[in-house]
Amino acid sequence: LQAVFRVPVVIQLTDDEKFLWKGGDLETFRKHGMSNALDILAMGFDTNLTYILMDTDCIGQMYPNILRIQKHVTLSQVRGIFGFQDSSNIGKISFPAIQAAPAFSSSLPDVFPNHTDVPCLIPCAIDQDPYFRMTRDVAPKLGRRKPALLHSKFIPSLQGSCGKMSASDALSAIYLTDTAKQIKTKINKFAFSGGRPTVEEHRELGGNPDVDMSYRYLEFFLKDDKELQEIGRSYRQGELLSGELKSRTIQCIQDLVAEHQERRSKITEEDLRRVMTARTLM
Repeated sequence: LQAVFRVPVVIQLTDDEKFLWKGGDLETFRKHGMSNALDILAMGFDTNLTYILMDTDCIGQMYPNILRIQKHVTLSQVRGIFGFQDSSNIGKISFPAIQAAPAFSSSLPDVFPNHTDVPCLIPCAIDQDPYFRMTRDVAPKLGRRKPALLHSKFIPSLQGSCGKMSASDALSAIYLTDTAKQIKTKINKFAFSGGRPTVEEHRELGGNPDVDMSYRYLEFFLKDDKELQEIGRSYRQGELLSGELKSRTIQCIQDLVAEHQERRSKITEEDLRRVMTARTLM
């Protein structure tokens, strides 16, 4: 979207959220955030049109709008939306307003100095929807446009589509830091297969790509739709075996991760400093 429409992109790193919800010290989550920023830049964002903000660094400029949002959202509402209990720390209760604030350009006066009501599109995973439904509800009370949402799917766990990849479970996920050997081992050993118990049965009855994690990953990462369609057809017909499907997936993801790691290695401290410094984008 940025490349096509030449629009500014603001990316919020919620080190404060991780600190409030998980164990560990704040500095650890700040370091994780900086690592995430490198991975984000390696995806190819235009550094001239991208601002990455770390909440604990930038809350000052957002605080006036955070207060306005907090004033218009009741404790009863956040209990209903997020399921907070009496035992929830007060940081969790106040955090939704912090996540909501960057949806309004007036929260970032150094980035949008002369544009206080820029339309906002938020691409997010479905688990973030409650935050931005709340944001949409409060927007008219602030006299601001409602942000629009673009929901994305979770990448499923290696072990099956009942769960998602989790950074805390190495057996469920392929990391952007994994080596080619680690990727091969994880897919061969842990990726749930939709194939049959024996080669004979598979040749006769075919496999089920709908539950096969190797095929599901190709749905996400294989750029050639015709090849994907042919892989699905031949797997269903029993022409393509589970091991052969895994081999194609391994090659695809190894190439993808290697390219990402190469781009990441070329990002300089100056690149990172530039995108994490508030400056005019419009």
